[in-house]
Amino acid sequence: MKNCIGIRKENKYDTERRAPLTPAQVGKLIDNYALRVVVEPSAQRVFTEAEYQAAGAEISEDLSNCNIVFGVKEIPLDDLQPGPAYCFFSHTIKAQPYNMPMLKTILDRKITLLDYEVVTNRDGRRQIFFGNFAGYAGMLNSLWTMGQRLAAEGFKTPLAEIKPAYQYDNLQAAMDAVKAVGNRIREEGLPKEVTPLVCGFTGYGQVSKAAQQIYELLPTVTIAPENLADFVENGEHSANALYRVEFYEKDMFAPKDPSADFDLQDYFTHPEKYKGIFEQYVPYLSMVVNGIYWTPECPRLITKSYLKALYQKNNSLRLRVIGDITCDIDGSIEMTVKSTKSNNPVYVFDPTSEETYDGVEGNGPVVMAVDILPTELPREASDFFGNALMFYLPNLAAVDFDKSFASLEVAADFRKSIIAHAGELTPDYQYLSSDVE
Repeated sequence: MKNCIGIRKENKYDTERRAPLTPAQVGKLIDNYALRVVVEPSAQRVFTEAEYQAAGAEISEDLSNCNIVFGVKEIPLDDLQPGPAYCFFSHTIKAQPYNMPMLKTILDRKITLLDYEVVTNRDGRRQIFFGNFAGYAGMLNSLWTMGQRLAAEGFKTPLAEIKPAYQYDNLQAAMDAVKAVGNRIREEGLPKEVTPLVCGFTGYGQVSKAAQQIYELLPTVTIAPENLADFVENGEHSANALYRVEFYEKDMFAPKDPSADFDLQDYFTHPEKYKGIFEQYVPYLSMVVNGIYWTPECPRLITKSYLKALYQKNNSLRLRVIGDITCDIDGSIEMTVKSTKSNNPVYVFDPTSEETYDGVEGNGPVVMAVDILPTELPREASDFFGNALMFYLPNLAAVDFDKSFASLEVAADFRKSIIAHAGELTPDYQYLSSDVE
């Protein structure tokens, strides 16, 4: 039914509390564009059915009459029903093996799939994302992990007062708590045995900048990558500050050809021509917060073999925490061998045995790999996301998805987001055909 949109319940994870639109945003759509909005009931969603009803939405478990249904995470196979188009983060464009059965089901049931991840403007910039909230929550969780790890080693620090992101009422409360911890560090300092406490940030996009925004609520000093080794080995370290290093592509990757210079555009176009050089910094870092975009063609940042060799030389390394916000399994951080959930967010990776142990105690760095970090700040993350999505909704609600792909009158930014139409992969995604057979 045209001009009718649906909001589905999130049921892939029992910790997912986000929604693609808030009740206030739904109310604006109804009042300003006369859209009909149907909301599927959900006990775990941060917004109640009463809030949506007050905004003018209908509450129903039947979304089959909606023109398009919006969600956040992947949809269980049994919930994919022919009829409406679906828009959600499908995590299929890299041919992720774990989601190929879902994509095959979409094709078999003649469903149209749109994916927020590939909604881009004419400059190729993503328009709808939660990235900054992944950074906020990921940094809070990484600082909590560091505090817990140090406490497990017998070091009492103000960092132990920081809680995981989901335990704060909102982002401002979390930021105020980190500021208070920062004041204590200024006054009391950290134990000499753990200084200098250095955090390395990979990347400089939305995720990394948000993470650094949280980190800089503490007393921090910035170090250039090229000065890191000398600083740790010979520098004047303060126990009343933490240290920050931001790594760009030129710091993390180098051409395999020793006679070639690093070229950023060439790296983006041909990452297979490059090798990773980030590992040279690992012995000097206390924590790594990873926020880069990675594909299998790209070099890894830290490999299992490197870490194993390092631990065989010295099993009391500085590196205590890896906050892998990107959470690519077996990806840029090879120690990220599994994703975690908010109620069990970390595990120790033993470099020697390559075994993992839930919690913060054990031989090896603690890996924080929560794969749905923005849901730990659900109200604000949903509001931020929905504000970007609302701009496109009058158009999407009116699209006749029964027309041929070439005839669809979809906003330009959203056209490439159509991965499948009426059960067929669209031209830009034909490369996925062999993976779903």
